[in-house]
This record gives sequence, C-alpha cells and structure tokens, in this order.
Amino acid sequence: MLLLLLLAAHPPTELQRHVEALKAKAPEGMTFVEAGPFVVIGDEAPAKVRERAVSQVRWTVALLRKDFFDRDPDGFTDVWVLKDAQSYRRNARALFGETPDTPYGFYLPARRAMVMNIKPGYGTLVHELVHPYVAKNCATCPAWLNEGLASLFERPRERDGHLVGLPNWRLPALRAALKAGEVPSFQALLSTTEEEFYDDARGTNYAQARYLCYWLQERGLLVKLVRGMQARGADDPSGYRLLTALVGPDMEQFERQWAKDTLALQYP
Repeated sequence: MLLLLLLAAHPPTELQRHVEALKAKAPEGMTFVEAGPFVVIGDEAPAKVRERAVSQVRWTVALLRKDFFDRDPDGFTDVWVLKDAQSYRRNARALFGETPDTPYGFYLPARRAMVMNIKPGYGTLVHELVHPYVAKNCATCPAWLNEGLASLFERPRERDGHLVGLPNWRLPALRAALKAGEVPSFQALLSTTEEEFYDDARGTNYAQARYLCYWLQERGLLVKLVRGMQARGADDPSGYRLLTALVGPDMEQFERQWAKDTLALQYP
C-alpha cells in the first residue's frame, strides 16, 4: 500500500494516527494523501489520487477560503475517491454500511467522511466539500444556502482567481417549473425548514437556491450574501432580510427579473 503523507497543516503524530486508523479498515490498494483538513483516499493509480488531492481538493479549499470562509473544519475529514460505480457501491457498504441513493457521492457529517464515485466527474466532490465549511463557519445557515452554494459548485471553474459555478443539469427542470408557474417566491423558499427543503422530489428547491446563488455570483453579490449570512443576527434566521438588502427593496420586481434572466440561460 502506497502511503503519501504531506505534513503541513497538522502535527505529524495526529495525522499519522489518523492514517493508521484508516489503513486498518481500508481495502488493499488505497493511496492516502493529506490535503489540508482532508485526507484523500483513492483506488485509482497513486499518481492520479495525488493529482486529485492537489488539483481538486486543495484547489477547492484554497478558493473557498479565499472568498467565503475564514476557518477550516475541525480535525480531518476523509474523502474516499473511488474509481467507478462498482467500487463506490462496494466500499460504501463495506466501510460505512451505506447503500448509496445517489450514483455520484454523499457526505456523512457525523463520521467526517465523504464517499465519491469519481467516474462521472468531480462536481459532486466540490459540492460536498462545501458542506463542512458551512457547518464550521455558519452553523445556523439554513438548508437553502447550504445546498444552494454547494450545488452552485457542481460545475466549478476558476475565474480571475475565484471559484465560480456554471449553468448545469439542474437548469432545464427549473426552467420548466418557471414556465409552469410552479416555483415559489423567495420568501417562501427561504422560510422552509430543513425538512421542508429536502422534502422535494422534483429537486426544484435545490435548483431555485442554486440559481439564486448563480444570479448573485454573476453580479458580484454572492460573497456578500455568504459573508452576511455568517454575520447576521437572530432576527434574520432565514436570511430573507439580508437578501432583500442586496437585491431589493422591491422583491416582486427582483423575482420577475431573476426569472427572466434564468429562463435566458442555456444548458447544455
């Protein structure tokens, strides 16, 4: 088993103990790479695992820290980057007792672990990396922002040294819902409880939150939203007051403009 330890951000003994514990349960053939507050564990060729740790995980972490978050998650979070669907399903069951309900990947906050099928691409990996940063820096952030920001970076790019998201597969369903008049107001979306937000079989809540973040990103307002959500008081639990300050005060007019701009987007 190849073991690559890049000792930079954590005391060697802490990292060594953590990796030794991982080795005790990991199947043979895994490569381990430290990437800031994450340990990347992969069953691709060792050089490929090292490349992913640098060009995907460390890249994402650096750009998230640059604009959105000041603090890394505590301890280490394990990122299992598995080469294909078969390896993903097998290891999810063997390591965590989980049968995946998504073909792409998932995050287990209580176990500080992410499990990824990297074959379709690294968008889901970047999505999941957002969640521990939200948890550490904005523990009271509602689901709409947690998932809206994470979903924005499912199609990530670097633009002028900053992390941005491009239009992605969530757009067609949102455009159809907008045309059918089935998208709620932003006041309604932002006021959803966590259970209500996730109880959405069509995925409209995810898409609406994502393309709200996209609209703000394209107008230089997204960083203000994310930073403002971290600093907001208890009198604005949903963030609706902050959003109104950024785009308002006429929210009906804003929602019409957002819908018009969103319908004009194209994907693919």
